[in-house]
Amino acid sequence: QVQLAESGGGFVEAGGSLRLSCSASGRTFSSYTMGWFRQAPGKEREFVARITWGVIPVYADSVKGRFTISRDSAKNTVYLQMNSLKPEDTAVYFCAAWRGRDSPSGNDSWGQGTQVTVSS
Repeated sequence: QVQLAESGGGFVEAGGSLRLSCSASGRTFSSYTMGWFRQAPGKEREFVARITWGVIPVYADSVKGRFTISRDSAKNTVYLQMNSLKPEDTAVYFCAAWRGRDSPSGNDSWGQGTQVTVSS
């Protein structure tokens, strides 16, 4: 497994932008699918975006066209650029790393989460 640490959350007005970062430890970073998930109060955790080497990134319909996921292997970091933010994007955002499936399990690597709050 890899160890993950998110950063970049904060408070922003609707229409604004934030960039989240997720730094990963380990020398096999490039072999993992990296993804972002979010959990709003009272709701289940939901998929946001994922990126795998050699594969087109995948996005949830709710963020398509507004969010962009990218990765920098030299820095062992994955990013989530969030533009045109809406109040419904308010949530704790988690980074995850996994291999061999389209989605991670609870036994895969997860970060501690970073809060994103979008005011109306």
